[in-house]
Amino acid sequence: VKIGWMVGEDMLDKLPVKILLNLALIAGDALVRGGQLDIGAERRPGVTEIVVRAEGPKLVLDPDLRAALAGTLPPEGLASRTSAAWMVRALVMSAGGEMVLSPAGEPMLLFGASIPDAH
Repeated sequence: VKIGWMVGEDMLDKLPVKILLNLALIAGDALVRGGQLDIGAERRPGVTEIVVRAEGPKLVLDPDLRAALAGTLPPEGLASRTSAAWMVRALVMSAGGEMVLSPAGEPMLLFGASIPDAH
């Protein structure tokens, strides 16, 4: 997997770093036969935005992971393999942020998170 690191020079807070790293791991695992993994973060006044993009010859995101990230995973679906995705969603939502997820079946996988600064 080839990684494109597009994170600004500014220090990121602990919460955005947790979210960024977990989204990068989830997207990297979806690149079954390798490919390109782009990881970006930008801190602007009042908000940190994170984007993770994966593209490769075979891209497979487990439907339960997608459901956990989208917030549609039923409680009985929570397991060790879905816990990171569930935690990312919970962290973003508890901070008052937003998650964006590309639709299933797209040729690339795109995760986005917008996290307001803590007051």
